[in-house]
Amino acid sequence: MKFLIAEDEIELQQAIVKYLQRDNHLCEVASDYRQASEKLDIYEYDIVILDINLVSGSGLDLLKKLKKQDKDCGVIIISANSALDDKLKGLDLGADDYLTKPFHLAELNSRVKAILRRGKFGGSNSVTFREIRLETASRTAYVNECPIGLTKREYDLLLFFITNQNRVLSKSIIAEHLWGDDSDMLDNFDFVYVHVNNLRKKLTKVGAKYLQTAYGTGYKFMED
Repeated sequence: MKFLIAEDEIELQQAIVKYLQRDNHLCEVASDYRQASEKLDIYEYDIVILDINLVSGSGLDLLKKLKKQDKDCGVIIISANSALDDKLKGLDLGADDYLTKPFHLAELNSRVKAILRRGKFGGSNSVTFREIRLETASRTAYVNECPIGLTKREYDLLLFFITNQNRVLSKSIIAEHLWGDDSDMLDNFDFVYVHVNNLRKKLTKVGAKYLQTAYGTGYKFMED
């Protein structure tokens, strides 16, 4: 999953990044309001961890902007403000959770998992598409209950496809999701083709033929 951590306390920001990366999440960072606003305008994230008191602006204004853009991402507000009014304001604006500083990173991680379960995985730790099942905690994949060996990139790619089933995903969107925001500076996305092709071969070998090429635009995961 891809995260944006909008936090101007660099030590805390990097501690969050390091902790979330242990679960193989891709973490981008923004250290002030302007950076966060630009990234939210351009890129897509699964979860945004948003400091309410950024250096040059309010995290609540960014939250309003996110909701106005109708972006499909979870939001956890982190703040030194423990006042009930601030919590209610953030939750009323559409945040999924609110965590008061200081907090344990393990608690943040648990709340992240809860939001992913509710928002992306239908309330479960498993993601299922027909005969394909992904166990998100152990990052293992099964087809007809038989495990299939996937690389880290292939697992992330399959999860991205299934959680965006029936949607055409361009190579640039795939690259951005799996390799981060700087992927749009690359000369080409040939490496996306390589990973998609390898995943398709492994799925096709066990009869799961759902990964389709949308010629000229990208790829789509769908039933025949």
